[in-house]
Amino acid sequence: MRILVTGAAGFIGFHTARRLLEDGHEVVGIDGFTPYYDPALKLRRHEILQQNPAYCGHEAMLEDFAAFKAIYGEGFDAVYHFAAQAGVRYSLDNPRAYVEANLVGTFNLLELLRHAPPRHALLASTSSVYGANASIPFRETDRADHPLTLYAATKKANEEMAHSYSHLFNIPTTMLRFFTVYGPWGRPDMALFKFAAALFEGRPIDIYNHGNMRRDFTFVGDLVEAMVRLLGQAPLAPDARPAPAPALDSLSPVAPWRVVNIGARTPVALMDFVAAIEAATGLRASCNFMDMQQGDVPITFANTELLFLLTGFTPKTPLQEGVSAFVAWYRAYHGV
Repeated sequence: MRILVTGAAGFIGFHTARRLLEDGHEVVGIDGFTPYYDPALKLRRHEILQQNPAYCGHEAMLEDFAAFKAIYGEGFDAVYHFAAQAGVRYSLDNPRAYVEANLVGTFNLLELLRHAPPRHALLASTSSVYGANASIPFRETDRADHPLTLYAATKKANEEMAHSYSHLFNIPTTMLRFFTVYGPWGRPDMALFKFAAALFEGRPIDIYNHGNMRRDFTFVGDLVEAMVRLLGQAPLAPDARPAPAPALDSLSPVAPWRVVNIGARTPVALMDFVAAIEAATGLRASCNFMDMQQGDVPITFANTELLFLLTGFTPKTPLQEGVSAFVAWYRAYHGV
């Protein structure tokens, strides 16, 4: 298959593109190499992908419709859309970046899909869309109408925009709700990278809500495995479905569109996460306990019954194994 990956030099886009290449697909990648974090990390990921002759990478912003259209050309067999302005906390400081990248960029993609639909479009969303939802664990069929940050609001808007295009133009679309992804080549703004860096540099780490938080940490290898398996599970239009969908399915009643959670199903207490990093590094953390940050939630917890129903797969990498893999990569990458 010929597959487009947006945000291919990003954390998740890189791992996905590399796996697709290993599976024998032809991959076209797009990335804007924005300076949200050190572009050198993105460039190194990009260099690794370019070593495979089946990869063709482009530097472009999705907000630049003309440039994006030229790359999209006559279309692709499948599309993975990861390009976005990431980060919950950064959305408090620079909200405009989220409107431009997440809303305008995704709109431009949908316009291209409209005129040359793939067999399956898989678009990244986030567990943050559940916002103030009090039902635990989070199910795809739960209401997600109260986002707590602009980041979450733009990703929920992406889901609704994609649904409308799926309905109007028959674009098979799966929205992927990620739960706290971590692993080698991760983003420097994420907790694992920040905590490990602080330990190696002898700095204290900031612990929000005095450590009274739990997160459904999901190893990036498990995430990619789930997404690759979902590639062949494109949702069907209502009139093409062979039988009524199971009650737990999130299929739209009017469009070939669904939402799928990808998470580890095991919320981990924040201080247990810190302990796992200490064990992997052999270092003791000095903690700076702080109040809950604006926009945070006390727990994320994925129900992944639908993912298993569709793919037969459930994320399974133990936290200590995943953290150790990250620390080994960090030591090698930074020479510590």
